[in-house]
Amino acid sequence: MSPVAIVRNPPEPSITTRHRTAASPAGTRPKKPPVTAFPYGCGANNSIVRRPTRNIVRYPLASVACSVISCLWALGWNTACGVDFATSGQSNEEKMKYYNNVLELIGHTPLVKVARMVDADMADVYIKMEMLNPGGSVKDRMAVHMVNCAEEKGLIKPGATLIESTSGNTGLGLAMTAAVKGYRCVFTIPDKMSKEKIDTLKAYGAEVHVTKTDLDHDHPDSYVQVAKRLAREIPNAFYTDQYYNMDNPAAHYLTTGPEIWADTDGKIDCLVGGIGTGGTISGTAKYLREKATEAGSEIKIVCPDPEGSIYLDVFMKREVQPPGVYVVEGIGHDFMVGTLDMSVIDEIIQVSDRDTFLLARRLVREEGIFGGGSAGTAMYGALEMARRLGPGKTVVVIIPDTGARYISKCFDDEWMKDMGYLGPEQRLGSVRELLQFKGHEVEFARHDEPLGTVAHRMSELGYSQMPVRSAGTGHHLMIHEIDLLKALAGGRCTQDDPVSKAATRLQGEVTIDAPIARVQEIFDENNVAVVYDSSNITGIITKIDLIEFLAARN
Repeated sequence: MSPVAIVRNPPEPSITTRHRTAASPAGTRPKKPPVTAFPYGCGANNSIVRRPTRNIVRYPLASVACSVISCLWALGWNTACGVDFATSGQSNEEKMKYYNNVLELIGHTPLVKVARMVDADMADVYIKMEMLNPGGSVKDRMAVHMVNCAEEKGLIKPGATLIESTSGNTGLGLAMTAAVKGYRCVFTIPDKMSKEKIDTLKAYGAEVHVTKTDLDHDHPDSYVQVAKRLAREIPNAFYTDQYYNMDNPAAHYLTTGPEIWADTDGKIDCLVGGIGTGGTISGTAKYLREKATEAGSEIKIVCPDPEGSIYLDVFMKREVQPPGVYVVEGIGHDFMVGTLDMSVIDEIIQVSDRDTFLLARRLVREEGIFGGGSAGTAMYGALEMARRLGPGKTVVVIIPDTGARYISKCFDDEWMKDMGYLGPEQRLGSVRELLQFKGHEVEFARHDEPLGTVAHRMSELGYSQMPVRSAGTGHHLMIHEIDLLKALAGGRCTQDDPVSKAATRLQGEVTIDAPIARVQEIFDENNVAVVYDSSNITGIITKIDLIEFLAARN
């Protein structure tokens, strides 16, 4: 039987390495016993057990010797001194750095801090990069764990066929596992899923049955019911049943939760993640809540979900409305599943398809992180929570898969336009993107600052206008060159008068997330656009700023 691959930390490659710990005295090296990797498996009654696979023996003294020899070699010492590396006691294979199979790469994905999409008055946001799993999604974790546990329980025999109803990612995780273990796999998938997912499943050797999306869950031709029928008809088949198989959330309780807790050093205030089968959020949140309770801290669990999904109605314990149609893949549902534990969730935020896809496109363009369509749903919730929590707090958001699976959909301009999600204003960009291009610096004048001083500063900085901080009224003013000229040349003011005497009411306000088309409208009546984020002025946009931004994009 193949070794179990879901582990708290991935097994280290077989390689001679050196070791030092923070607790070691200077100039010393702790003695390291042979290390044994203990991946997790499943025992009777679905209990979690651990069993060893292989010993990884490290030779710290040999590493030291090799380092010394390398230094001497650089100084001219060579094999004439009597050292024969070919007979040093290690085979070529023992010196190689490798993993036994691709399944050993699953898990231990890193956190990446969001930089450009988060402002100073927001909490820190960290992305759990689940697209870096070898199969490209968070579903790798539960796919291999479900198969390993089924093997442990004797439910899967050699030559078996794995069967699942999938939106793509679970199927891909299972197909990768089947390829390594030598199983056949058959999947059913709704026709709204991307062509990239279907083609990738076939590339793994899977048999794929595409069904209609707009069928009720209990309809005999729905993707779930077709999968169940195939599992009954195909000899030696095993239906993994991701919607009710509790090894699904267990995989995340054992791996995803511990990784996030360790990587944040327990300093996490909010976890954000979408809900498909619910396995990821249920298992991860359960672990994090337990650790937070032990540490005497609190954590909020927030789940963004597509408009049209039934999950919000179920969470609010109100009458479930007929499910609507939504385009985003892999999250939301039209039926309640058994792997979702609503008790670990604090809030569900509904997100439109349009906001989902536009945010997914922003994520790759502003942060360089190529997440799938549902990454936009997750990021919408993460940014909303970051605004609510404010500075000094930590939000972790799970990005489930890679955008490479949606090239023909939300990352295709023509598809976005055909769906009505991408108009001319979105193609031009947003105010936020323009400010990131030109910089956010805003120079203010004090309301009591002398006109002469303000005129001198504007001349030195090359500004044609400057916002004036309010005198406690809550209303900002603006001083323009023409205001200075009229006030001073007309004799209405002297250079010692406060700037508030010559300033005029501030106009041309625009929000930071407004489309560029809104700035163009403002320029029809004003020389500049004043950018507000909440109640703060965060930028001034001139006509030349807009021209340079559009020229750079083109």
